[in-house]
Amino acid sequence: MTTQVIVLNGGSSSGKSGIVRCLQAVLPDPWLAFGVDSLIEAMPGSGTGIEFAPDGGVNVGPEFMALEAAWAAGIAAMVHAGARVIIDDVFLGGAATQERWRKVLDGLDVLWVGVRCEAAVAAGREIARGDRVRGMAEQQAEPVHQGVVYDVEVDTARAESLGCARTIAQRVVSGSP
Repeated sequence: MTTQVIVLNGGSSSGKSGIVRCLQAVLPDPWLAFGVDSLIEAMPGSGTGIEFAPDGGVNVGPEFMALEAAWAAGIAAMVHAGARVIIDDVFLGGAATQERWRKVLDGLDVLWVGVRCEAAVAAGREIARGDRVRGMAEQQAEPVHQGVVYDVEVDTARAESLGCARTIAQRVVSGSP
């Protein structure tokens, strides 16, 4: 079976979005990209069950979980209909978040990718971006990976987005786990 879905997990400002753009450029076929940031941007301003604390913490409630589940099911439906998809996510619940994705992507060939980045490097990127609550990158750098099982891991503190994308693409093209 050939890879149908690539799931990238990493903390805020770890470099996932840059890798996604590079993957779309280097993979031989067209791939759609969906990120949790786009889901959050699509939500109304209030009543969505997600809160960003002043220290960078993120709290999610049942409203957000319901909307996220519907979003994930929609992505899975697109893949079942023939689209190839790259998912850019932040597993706030670590292994529990991966398990939710595993259930919704059941029956599909998924490549699980850990996007690692030292907390200090991610924090510097967060400041440079200017569009995040400070502290989020540092708080998420390690916990998002706890208990998560990957097929491949990349480190954006040690390699550029294009190099990381080529490492991932090689796994997709070769078809090896």
